[in-house]
Amino acid sequence: MTAPIIAPLNKDDYDGWLPLWQANMEGTVTPDITASTWARICDPTFPVHGLCARLEKGGPIVGICHFILHPTTGSLKYACYMQDLFVDHSARRRGVGRELVIQLAALGQAAGWARLYWLAEQKNAAAQSLYRDIGIKLDFSLHVLPLG
Repeated sequence: MTAPIIAPLNKDDYDGWLPLWQANMEGTVTPDITASTWARICDPTFPVHGLCARLEKGGPIVGICHFILHPTTGSLKYACYMQDLFVDHSARRRGVGRELVIQLAALGQAAGWARLYWLAEQKNAAAQSLYRDIGIKLDFSLHVLPLG
C-alpha cells in the first residue's frame, strides 16, 4: 500500500475539502461558520491551518486535518492543537489518518513546537486505537462552559 500524499490545504482545495468538513461536523455548522473556517485556513497570517490527504497525485482529497498554533504558559515555544482529523469512509483503514498526524508532527518538529495535542471522543474506537498507538493519553477530564 502506497503512503497517502499529504499537503497543506490551499484556496484551490475548497471543493474537495467541503464535503469532508461537512461530514466531520455532522451538519452542525452554519454556512457562515464554514465560510469563516475556510477563510481562516487560507489566511497565512491566521493561526488556523490545514492539511489534506490524497491517495494518489491529483486524486480527490480523502482526509483533512485542521490545527491551531498558540502560545502556552509551559514553554516559550508554540503548542499545536489538532482540532479536526477526518478521513472519508472510502479511505479508512488505509493509513490516511495516521499519516496526517505523522506529517503534522513532522511539521512541528521542524518548526520547534513544544507539543502537539488533541481531543477524541471515547466512543470513537478507530480514533482511540490510532491515538493510543501514536500519543500518550493523559488522565484529565474535559469541562466546557458555553459562553455564547
